[in-house]
Amino acid sequence: MKSGKKKNYNFIVGGTITGLMLIFIIIGFFYTPYDPNAMDPSAKFAGISLKHLMGCDNFGRDILSRVMKGAGTTLSVAAGTVFIGTFFGIILGAVTGYFGGILDEILMRVNDAIFAFPSILLALVFISLLGSGTYQVVIALGIAFIPSFARIVRSEFIKCKNMDYVKNARLQGAGHLRIMFVHILPNTFTVLLSAIMIGFNNAVLAEAGMSFLGIGVQPPQASLGRMLSEAQTYLFRAPNYAIFPGLVIILMVLGFSLLGDALKREE
Repeated sequence: MKSGKKKNYNFIVGGTITGLMLIFIIIGFFYTPYDPNAMDPSAKFAGISLKHLMGCDNFGRDILSRVMKGAGTTLSVAAGTVFIGTFFGIILGAVTGYFGGILDEILMRVNDAIFAFPSILLALVFISLLGSGTYQVVIALGIAFIPSFARIVRSEFIKCKNMDYVKNARLQGAGHLRIMFVHILPNTFTVLLSAIMIGFNNAVLAEAGMSFLGIGVQPPQASLGRMLSEAQTYLFRAPNYAIFPGLVIILMVLGFSLLGDALKREE
């Protein structure tokens, strides 16, 4: 009973936080109070006011406008990362889990070797090969996230491939692709959705970390991690410069984490 209450609590709170963050980000795609990259020397380090609700940075740029755009950039990178990781992870995990045998041994040994390295470290390796930038970060993180999704999908396919509904599909003459992606895959959605929420959580943190280090999103494009990097020099002079982008990162991660935990409890 307590587990059910906690699941519902996590789902409600996580869904509320994520929903509010999505509304905030969607508005930022179409409207910001000021041009996020517009510099106003007279507003340099302006404090919180009705004119600038989050104040201004060291270049006189409106922090609220940059946080709105930066949150959109961070979420877009996370979405691209999770899409690449999920898409190729499903294909790899489905093939190895369904067919097994020597193909499974070869592909999963390669997958395990890649999985042994932290995803952020793998992404750094790919960034060194691809160069820095938004699209490069999406590709690098997406490739680094493939092994974790592949392992999850593979384990679900191994568990499902000998169930009665799969045997019935074979008796009715269904082909391998139909069985894999029409009969088995939909039955993995609960587990997969939980993994996707956790993937968003990790991707937001990874993008913010890489942009903070200067190898992710490049200026003048706004990014939450980039804003934190720029703000660290002015923590005592203008703490609001770091507080607001940091708070948005915390809320995004918290929302995805609670949703992922709630979905995991339904498995």
